[in-house]
Amino acid sequence: MDREWIDIFTHLIAATIAGGLIGLERSYHGRPAGFRTHTLVCLASSLLMLVTMYQGKWFAGAALETVRIDPTRMAQGVMTGIGFLGAGVIMREGLTVRGLTTAGSIWITAAIGILAGVGFYSAVIMATAITLGVLAVFRKIENRMPSQIFANHSLLFNGDNVMSETQIRELLAVNGFSAANISYSLLEKGEHLECRMTIRTTDSRNFEKLRNSLMNSSDVIEFNILLSGG
Repeated sequence: MDREWIDIFTHLIAATIAGGLIGLERSYHGRPAGFRTHTLVCLASSLLMLVTMYQGKWFAGAALETVRIDPTRMAQGVMTGIGFLGAGVIMREGLTVRGLTTAGSIWITAAIGILAGVGFYSAVIMATAITLGVLAVFRKIENRMPSQIFANHSLLFNGDNVMSETQIRELLAVNGFSAANISYSLLEKGEHLECRMTIRTTDSRNFEKLRNSLMNSSDVIEFNILLSGG
């Protein structure tokens, strides 16, 4: 087999393996852009970079002074195009956003494909290993780290039976919440008063506790708890 064919095959296989490994991690966690998507992204990036690496083949006979190609421009074009694919996996569900990590993994997979395309195999191996480490190990660290969970919260009272702000804050504190941005609205010509706020906690189980407390409260007519992205 021609040496050039072996070289091109090696570039593409390296990209396929690297993209496949990252894609397997995404597929395992049920992401829509998984094994095949990441493999194809990495392979395509490598293939496009090979265009610049073997420019002599498709500009045969042209003088070097006449035709000059900058490989970094092709890399820039690849990364710009990948941005559209990454945007496609980002979805908004209510007030939360999903798919940011997958979009990031697609982006770095394209970068790894570019490295494979130009033959930086040591960088391909290191980047793939680090990427898999970030996706797998950092997930466990992130899950163990305390983080604040935010929600938009509203309470509805009768106009003649309204809890004070102090009482509301005490009720929330007992259930593991703190409140900010409290505002009031007078409804139905003063028959009801609505209190709106942003609440936060570090334990998702506190939402059930708060729900039970509000359901058992004789002062609260209606309430609403809507999770937000923070």
